[in-house]
Amino acid sequence: MNHIPLVDLKAAHEEVADEVRAGFERILANTAFVGGDEVRLFEREYADFGRVGHCVGVANGTDAVELALRASGVGPGDEVVVPANTFIATAGAVARIGARPVLADCLPDTFLLDPQAALDAVGPATRAVVPVHLYGQMADVMTLTAQLPGHVRIVEDAAQSQGAARDGRTPGSGGIAATSFYPGKNLGAYGDAGAVLTDEEERAGLVRAIANHGGVAKYRHDVPGFNSRLDGLQAVVLRAKLARLADGNAARRAAAARYDELLAGLAATGRIVLPATAPGNLHVWHLYVVQIADADRDDVVGKLNAEGIGAGVHYPAPVHLTPAYRQLDYSRGDFPNAEKAADRILSLPLYPQITHDQQQRVVESFTAALGS
Repeated sequence: MNHIPLVDLKAAHEEVADEVRAGFERILANTAFVGGDEVRLFEREYADFGRVGHCVGVANGTDAVELALRASGVGPGDEVVVPANTFIATAGAVARIGARPVLADCLPDTFLLDPQAALDAVGPATRAVVPVHLYGQMADVMTLTAQLPGHVRIVEDAAQSQGAARDGRTPGSGGIAATSFYPGKNLGAYGDAGAVLTDEEERAGLVRAIANHGGVAKYRHDVPGFNSRLDGLQAVVLRAKLARLADGNAARRAAAARYDELLAGLAATGRIVLPATAPGNLHVWHLYVVQIADADRDDVVGKLNAEGIGAGVHYPAPVHLTPAYRQLDYSRGDFPNAEKAADRILSLPLYPQITHDQQQRVVESFTAALGS
């Protein structure tokens, strides 16, 4: 059986294999394992790509969120508003600081953070709101910016939106954003890696210091910090892939449009709901997520996987329904849009190299899995 993965990392590697091999040889020859020219070059290139002033490479995306929060003044005892429907790391970064995640519901169509729900969740102890740019498109940062009180900062979680824009604005422009280069992302490393993006030189410098044991010079520790640095080997991979990211995102958009066309008939029956794009968004389609209206989602996923189709669920449980955050004292029913989405969403295979024939087979298998 010809397997169609959810993400084809092998195909992505084959495109850059020669460049990566040459880059690794440079790193080994120069023993520039932590920091070094490759990291500095990648930081500048990614900042230029993202149209921000500064990019600080760090060890992973979770650290990136934590570092962006710390550089924004969030500390123990503060409250941070995060979406109920996000990968657990968003809430985990807040908790690791000693702050309290305060959850807000998502919009029912795009699953992006509902700006009004986030504003309603802000209280006297709130120090930040973390809009998550989910599945490849950006949340409504501008509405939040216009209406949040002055003591509350915005820290964007842009792990799924490399190359995205909304109304011409990119993640971190005019503020601060965290991203992840986990292998399955649109821009993926060969292991864990991440970055913080900002136009503010002072916050960029603070992130760099905190991530380097509290200082930018050896044995100088100006602030409390820890170790979260991007290594040279990962920077080599990211530079090679960054040169292809714009084309890859365009290929993702074309593949998403093909799915829309292939699934239009099924959507017309009301059995599924196709992904929605919020106005003003340049979507980069990290994931293609449909809603299943009248079938058991988990049963459908199992049938697809049995047919060699790498379907997945992002994410099967909202933050408040995970055992790790039971202590937040939320209950089922508190965030109905997030809960409904968790029960109905399904991610279909999508990557730049996916072929029309592969998508046709995915749709045929998907239709069969839904049953009559």
